Amino acid sequence: MKKIRKSLAFLYGDPILFAAFVLALISTLFVHPSKNYVTYLDLRVLSLLFSMMLVVAGFQRAGIFGCVIAYLFKFVHTTRMLIFVFVGVCFFGSMLITNDVALITFVPLCIITLTQTEKGKLLIPVIVLQTIAANLGSMLTPLGNPQNLFLYSAFNMTMGQFLKTMAIPSAISFLLLVAAILLIPSEQIEPPAKQQGADMVGKKAALWCVLFFVCLLAVLRILPYSIVLVIVLVGAVLFERKTLLWVDYGLLLTFIFLFVFIGNMKNIPIVSDTLSRLVDTRELAVAILLSQVISNVPAAMLLSKFTTNYSALLIGVNLGGLGTLIASMASVISYKLYAFTKDAETGKYLAVFTGWNLLFLGILWVSVLFL
Repeated sequence: MKKIRKSLAFLYGDPILFAAFVLALISTLFVHPSKNYVTYLDLRVLSLLFSMMLVVAGFQRAGIFGCVIAYLFKFVHTTRMLIFVFVGVCFFGSMLITNDVALITFVPLCIITLTQTEKGKLLIPVIVLQTIAANLGSMLTPLGNPQNLFLYSAFNMTMGQFLKTMAIPSAISFLLLVAAILLIPSEQIEPPAKQQGADMVGKKAALWCVLFFVCLLAVLRILPYSIVLVIVLVGAVLFERKTLLWVDYGLLLTFIFLFVFIGNMKNIPIVSDTLSRLVDTRELAVAILLSQVISNVPAAMLLSKFTTNYSALLIGVNLGGLGTLIASMASVISYKLYAFTKDAETGKYLAVFTGWNLLFLGILWVSVLFL
């Protein structure tokens, strides 16, 4: 019984994981479990996702991100420059280390820095912009977020096709972020002498850099994903096995449950036909709106089975990460981090978050339709 309670507590602790589990369980009532369930799983996506999460965990433990921030602070003299640093590292860093990892890494550094420099009044606008930056910067690359990696594999896209699709939305997003930062008044600031996490990077960092390059070879389909998975796993076990504890296994389980649910939905004729008619020629709008309710990762996985227009779907689920707090689960991460700060004003945070997100979403949606 204790094991069952622990398992249920694990599921309850992650709302998206729990929702995916419930959906998968309900779908089994319509399509009974069989050996065909195995064919639902996309082993390439699961392998690459696990490999990348393991490597990024290695980066975190090696202290690479803290050293990057410490170096950047050599050039910071005003709050505006400080905001550019923290928003910029989320925007560009998320392209390689995913949006959620960028926020987990850099939002705490932002909170510590603004608190130490007595600029706590900037916490809400800066964290909100960091969150938007991570969600928008991550859309430029297949490595940026789970939905990108899934769609990149599901539609067998080339890197050129992917970058061509996302280049303009990403460029507009960057300009919008710059404009938003310029609206915040600038003040003089003295950066702390030492940033948390800016310890000396050890020799293990070189190992994780090599393994990251190996992962890129798998993403580019130069190396088989199965070989890369073995290389990364063996590297972690031999050199720093504790990184295995840092992997988000909940996300992997979420994908597995969603694969089961989506596979079953596609095998129910009335559901399959209805979704096909709904999505046809409306991929962008449906992806954005559905993401507001079920988050953009499940939306991408579900809708991918009912359209061949990968470009509209790809843009839609990425822009769909803006809007409500649950549109992108990465947004929940930064909200939780802020909520635990001293004197946190969660109501004000949600109001500012929603306002900025809807503004960015509206501008980008209109821009994409015209361009």
